[in-house]
Amino acid sequence: MGDNKIQAEEIYEILKDRIIHLYYEPGQVLNEIDLADEFGISRTPIRRVFQMLMGDKLLNIIPRFGAQVVPIDFRKMKSVFEVTRELDSFATRLAVERISEEKIAELEEILERLNNYDISTDYQQAIDDDERFHEIIYSSCDNLWLEEILTKLHYQTERLWHYAENYFDEAELFTDTLSKILEAIKTGNVEDADRFTREHVDQFVMKIKKEML
Repeated sequence: MGDNKIQAEEIYEILKDRIIHLYYEPGQVLNEIDLADEFGISRTPIRRVFQMLMGDKLLNIIPRFGAQVVPIDFRKMKSVFEVTRELDSFATRLAVERISEEKIAELEEILERLNNYDISTDYQQAIDDDERFHEIIYSSCDNLWLEEILTKLHYQTERLWHYAENYFDEAELFTDTLSKILEAIKTGNVEDADRFTREHVDQFVMKIKKEML
């Protein structure tokens, strides 16, 4: 049982990554027999992984049909952004008061990379660094409940980043507000940190509405 638990957790990370990066397309049905064969295990751990991914709202378990990758529904994404807008800003406010100098230095390194990316060729790296920027803030807010909630919410927004790749041709969507957030953190300005975090979410939502809806 212990070995299966370890295997299940490892497979969970692999499948989660495939879903987020759209290796498995929205709406695609996953076959537990095929996955069991791929990983050389029984179907029981695969079922456990499916349940874990369902808990992340990345899979739908449909009786007598299978496990379907959750489609990207823009009406539901609206609800996701309503929540992330509030909780992201709350986490950033907490991080202003609790973040370490080492983490600030890492945020500076991320922003430097983002400023040097060519979005046409470095889009994936930009997404990864944007996510890492947020992960640092989440861990720095020193609130495990908040960190866990936001991490799961960002599985959804990161999927949308990948889905919308063809509609983004400017790095400023990453660099503009993130640089302002970083400056607010460095200067200890809680109000600006809150405002620019909300602005970061709003800019992405406006871009999606303009290009895809």
